[in-house]
Amino acid sequence: MGKRASHGFRVIGLISGTSIDGIDVAAADLHAEEDTVVLTPLGELDVPYPEPLREGLLGALPPNPCTAGELTRLDTGVGQAFADAALRGAVELAGGTADLVASLGQTVFHWVEDGSVRGTLQLGQPAWIAERTGLPVLADLRARDVAAGGHGAPLASTFDQLWLRGLAEDSGRPVAALNLGGIANITVVTAGQPAIAYDTGPANALLDLAAHRVTGSRSDLDGRLALSGSVRADLLVRLLADPYFAAPAPKSTGKEYFHAAYLDAALDGLPPVAPADLLATLTELTAVSVAEQCHHHGVTTVIASGGGIANPALMTALARNLPSAVLKTSDDLGLPGAGKEAYLTALLGWLTWCGVPGTVPSATGARGPRLLGALVPGAGPLTLPAPLGGAVTRLRVAEKAG
Repeated sequence: MGKRASHGFRVIGLISGTSIDGIDVAAADLHAEEDTVVLTPLGELDVPYPEPLREGLLGALPPNPCTAGELTRLDTGVGQAFADAALRGAVELAGGTADLVASLGQTVFHWVEDGSVRGTLQLGQPAWIAERTGLPVLADLRARDVAAGGHGAPLASTFDQLWLRGLAEDSGRPVAALNLGGIANITVVTAGQPAIAYDTGPANALLDLAAHRVTGSRSDLDGRLALSGSVRADLLVRLLADPYFAAPAPKSTGKEYFHAAYLDAALDGLPPVAPADLLATLTELTAVSVAEQCHHHGVTTVIASGGGIANPALMTALARNLPSAVLKTSDDLGLPGAGKEAYLTALLGWLTWCGVPGTVPSATGARGPRLLGALVPGAGPLTLPAPLGGAVTRLRVAEKAG
């Protein structure tokens, strides 16, 4: 089967998650085989932000004020950093050639009112990426779903529904994909039913904030502080009483909700909480809030990915709160967990490039499936392939090249 006939394209995916640690880069070859999209991972990179840019982004997050001038400088700075990362991805991972760059950018605000998303803002001007690489760039991937009444998140549901369908059918039980970034989100895949996906609450957002206050470090390295502490029941009960946890899906959240003032309000009026106990309690908050949702859906297998899987305290707490479920990482299924969201971005790019909708309405709450993103031309005019036609219902991760 010829390359064009099978819609075979090499895509570089870029994203910086809500933890704002840096840019995840992945390169993948994708092609269609009947109703299956086959993704071959070519490799991943983790490109840290320059420290002044990272500090600027953190300083612009709610509840801090941010001017139009600062937002413009950050949009440019993130765009340039993404451009450098994309070029590295092309050279180091993709053999110097690719067909498309897809960028999910850097989310700085997710506008939620009364349970509905009114807008969402991702920084990282894609023109810088196109100029640096000469490749066409697909960006602003969330906005169309929001315009169609959806949450624009979690877009991981698109990947997970295709990827885990076979596992759910084979086991006959619901399977959940869990992403542990700044925010935790799950996708529940059940045979014969539409997938559902939503943000369960904070993962690393409050943990990293607390760790920085206590130690001055970006995070609680290896969960050491949390592992040395004990859960404060009074604080945990207060945190779990937040109405977000009980709100029905679809729902989404971010650091504009779970931020420093939120943590201060939770601690207000309680007896002093020791640093290690604070980290242990926030770790338990993530584990309990995730586990409650998995129990609610009857999930028996959980496939975890994201930065949080490197935190032994968090993974131990999850296993303890999910005693009847099998807890695995995406690496166990052949997909590098650290790069999963970048591979997701590459998939979203391929879908739009091939004329295939990139959303799961049952997960985001949109009125229907939508083609995602805005395309920026590369060095030459845009030449899109003929639309794929037909439905893509499965995703298979092929053995990593090399």
